[in-house]
Amino acid sequence: MSNPPSQIKLHRKSQTLELHFAKPYTLSAEFLRVHSPSAEVRGHGKGKEVLQLNKQDVHITNIEPQGNYAIRLIFNDGHDSGIYSWSYLHELCQQQNSKWQTYQQQVAEHKNQI
Repeated sequence: MSNPPSQIKLHRKSQTLELHFAKPYTLSAEFLRVHSPSAEVRGHGKGKEVLQLNKQDVHITNIEPQGNYAIRLIFNDGHDSGIYSWSYLHELCQQQNSKWQTYQQQVAEHKNQI
Protein backbone atom coordinates (compact mmCIF):
# COMPACT_ATOMS: atom_id res chain seq x y z
CA MET A 1 0.00 0.00 0.00
CA SER A 2 1.28 3.44 -0.93
CA ASN A 3 1.36 6.37 1.41
CA PRO A 4 -1.32 8.98 0.85
CA PRO A 5 -0.42 12.04 -1.18
CA SER A 6 0.70 14.95 0.98
CA GLN A 7 -1.78 17.18 -0.87
CA ILE A 8 -4.90 16.68 -3.00
CA LYS A 9 -6.34 19.68 -4.77
CA LEU A 10 -9.22 19.83 -7.23
CA HIS A 11 -8.86 22.58 -9.80
CA ARG A 12 -12.46 23.10 -10.87
CA LYS A 13 -11.76 25.53 -13.72
CA SER A 14 -9.31 23.22 -15.51
CA GLN A 15 -10.99 20.04 -14.19
CA THR A 16 -7.74 18.54 -13.01
CA LEU A 17 -6.78 16.82 -9.80
CA GLU A 18 -3.41 17.76 -8.36
CA LEU A 19 -1.74 15.07 -6.25
CA HIS A 20 1.55 15.45 -4.39
CA PHE A 21 3.39 12.19 -3.84
CA ALA A 22 7.19 12.58 -4.04
CA LYS A 23 6.46 15.35 -6.54
CA PRO A 24 3.29 17.03 -7.85
CA TYR A 25 1.22 15.34 -10.55
CA THR A 26 -1.84 16.61 -12.39
CA LEU A 27 -4.49 14.24 -13.73
CA SER A 28 -7.46 15.36 -15.84
CA ALA A 29 -11.02 14.48 -14.89
CA GLU A 30 -11.37 12.65 -18.20
CA PHE A 31 -8.26 10.55 -17.52
CA LEU A 32 -9.48 9.66 -14.03
CA ARG A 33 -12.98 8.84 -15.29
CA VAL A 34 -11.85 6.51 -18.09
CA HIS A 35 -9.41 4.79 -15.71
CA SER A 36 -11.89 4.39 -12.86
CA PRO A 37 -11.19 1.31 -10.75
CA SER A 38 -14.93 0.51 -10.66
CA ALA A 39 -16.47 -2.72 -11.97
CA GLU A 40 -18.42 -0.56 -14.45
CA VAL A 41 -15.12 0.30 -16.16
CA ARG A 42 -12.86 -2.63 -15.30
CA GLY A 43 -15.52 -5.27 -15.84
CA HIS A 44 -15.59 -8.46 -13.84
CA GLY A 45 -12.26 -9.94 -14.81
CA LYS A 46 -9.39 -9.65 -17.26
CA GLY A 47 -10.53 -8.95 -20.80
CA LYS A 48 -13.96 -7.72 -19.67
CA GLU A 49 -13.04 -4.04 -19.43
CA VAL A 50 -15.61 -1.57 -20.77
CA LEU A 51 -14.15 1.17 -22.96
CA GLN A 52 -15.37 4.55 -21.74
CA LEU A 53 -16.21 6.92 -24.59
CA ASN A 54 -17.13 10.61 -24.83
CA LYS A 55 -15.86 11.58 -21.38
CA GLN A 56 -13.91 14.67 -22.50
CA ASP A 57 -16.43 17.01 -20.87
CA VAL A 58 -16.81 15.13 -17.60
CA HIS A 59 -16.23 17.04 -14.35
CA ILE A 60 -15.34 15.94 -10.84
CA THR A 61 -18.05 17.30 -8.58
CA ASN A 62 -16.85 15.91 -5.25
CA ILE A 63 -14.06 14.01 -3.53
CA GLU A 64 -14.91 11.78 -0.58
CA PRO A 65 -12.30 10.21 1.73
CA GLN A 66 -12.53 6.45 2.09
CA GLY A 67 -10.89 5.63 5.40
CA ASN A 68 -7.15 6.18 5.38
CA TYR A 69 -6.52 4.32 2.15
CA ALA A 70 -8.42 5.95 -0.72
CA ILE A 71 -10.76 8.58 -2.13
CA ARG A 72 -14.00 8.22 -4.05
CA LEU A 73 -14.43 10.60 -6.96
CA ILE A 74 -17.92 11.76 -7.90
CA PHE A 75 -18.35 12.76 -11.55
CA ASN A 76 -21.09 14.86 -13.12
CA ASP A 77 -22.08 12.00 -15.45
CA GLY A 78 -23.37 10.10 -12.40
CA HIS A 79 -20.35 7.83 -12.02
CA ASP A 80 -19.48 7.49 -8.32
CA SER A 81 -18.48 3.87 -7.72
CA GLY A 82 -14.72 4.09 -8.24
CA ILE A 83 -12.62 3.87 -5.10
CA TYR A 84 -9.16 5.22 -5.94
CA SER A 85 -6.61 3.76 -3.51
CA TRP A 86 -3.40 5.66 -2.84
CA SER A 87 -1.41 2.98 -4.65
CA TYR A 88 -3.70 3.11 -7.70
CA LEU A 89 -3.54 6.92 -7.83
CA HIS A 90 0.25 6.73 -7.56
CA GLU A 91 0.29 4.21 -10.43
CA LEU A 92 -1.92 6.50 -12.54
CA CYS A 93 0.43 9.40 -11.86
CA GLN A 94 3.56 7.45 -12.76
CA GLN A 95 2.08 5.76 -15.84
CA GLN A 96 -0.12 8.60 -17.06
CA ASN A 97 1.48 8.97 -20.51
CA SER A 98 1.49 5.27 -21.39
CA LYS A 99 -2.02 4.69 -20.02
CA TRP A 100 -3.33 7.69 -21.97
CA GLN A 101 -1.68 6.51 -25.21
CA THR A 102 -3.19 3.04 -24.75
CA TYR A 103 -6.62 4.55 -24.12
CA GLN A 104 -6.35 6.79 -27.22
CA GLN A 105 -5.39 3.73 -29.33
CA GLN A 106 -8.40 1.79 -27.99
CA VAL A 107 -10.74 4.68 -28.84
CA ALA A 108 -9.27 4.93 -32.38
CA GLU A 109 -9.67 1.15 -32.90
CA HIS A 110 -13.26 1.36 -31.66
CA LYS A 111 -14.07 4.17 -34.10
CA ASN A 112 -12.53 2.15 -36.97
CA GLN A 113 -14.82 -0.78 -36.16
CA ILE A 114 -17.99 1.31 -36.36
